[in-house]
Amino acid sequence: MAVVVVSALVLLVVGGCVCVVWASRGGPRWVRVVAAVTLGAGELARRSGRPRRAAGSEADD
Repeated sequence: MAVVVVSALVLLVVGGCVCVVWASRGGPRWVRVVAAVTLGAGELARRSGRPRRAAGSEADD
C-alpha cells in the first residue's frame, strides 16, 4: 500500500514539474493553473523546512 501512495505522489510531482515547464513555454490555461499551484506548494514546502529565527537576527543572510 505504501508503494502505491509513494508512486502516486511521485507522479503528481513529476506532472507538476512538466506543467511548470510547459506553462513557461505558453501552454493552455489549465497548465498555467497547475504550474502556479505546483510553484506555490514548492514555496510552502521550502518555507516550512526553514528553521525559525528571531526577528532582527538576519546576519547570516
